[in-house]
Amino acid sequence: MYSLTPLELDALQLSLRVAFFAVALSVPLGIAAAWLLARCNFPGKAVFDGIVHLPLVLPPVVVGYLLLVLLGREGLIGRWLYEVFDITLAFTWQGAAIAAAVMAFPLMVRSIRLALELVDRNLEAAAFTLGAGSWNVFFSITLPLISPGILAGCLLAFARSLGEFGATITFAANIPGATQTIPLALYSVIQTPDGEFPALRLAILSVVLSFAALAVSEILARRLRTRLAG
Repeated sequence: MYSLTPLELDALQLSLRVAFFAVALSVPLGIAAAWLLARCNFPGKAVFDGIVHLPLVLPPVVVGYLLLVLLGREGLIGRWLYEVFDITLAFTWQGAAIAAAVMAFPLMVRSIRLALELVDRNLEAAAFTLGAGSWNVFFSITLPLISPGILAGCLLAFARSLGEFGATITFAANIPGATQTIPLALYSVIQTPDGEFPALRLAILSVVLSFAALAVSEILARRLRTRLAG
């Protein structure tokens, strides 16, 4: 009753792997995008901002289809990856992680951007007057100050990745043991006879994981506000 079935265990392990990998992919790009949006003015900034946040408003299936066009074995980039490096991303767990990363990316960027906008610029200016270089200021002052925002963004992206369905099933398919995360396993069991109870168990598992990630994210967000206010 309380132990995980093989289906649940496989889906849980794959979901955690996909979510962790998605967050790892997103962090450096998320920091760079948030910095550009928070600190830089350049031609086309509004367009760049729209592209970053596009996955929030696009149907996930559309995102998955675009990934298939770009990164599929016959895609614009995917063909080159396959021919040169023998790398296939579509219909693999790595592809599922990429789909999850794309869908979760805007949430991470928004969290890091908010943290950057709350940083006291006078602290950075003081470091510059003391002779510190740009990279030194970033790693010694800015990065520690925004670290709670980065962690909060990572957890939001992690929670979003755990629940990703549309882009994943389009780009990575629903392959048991290979790309079948918890949402995809839930989709499969509700289409089988007597699948109500297994579906309920998977739904509860998904809720618990997502709620835990969101709770930790809220705690970190409060610490960020307190830290920067002080």
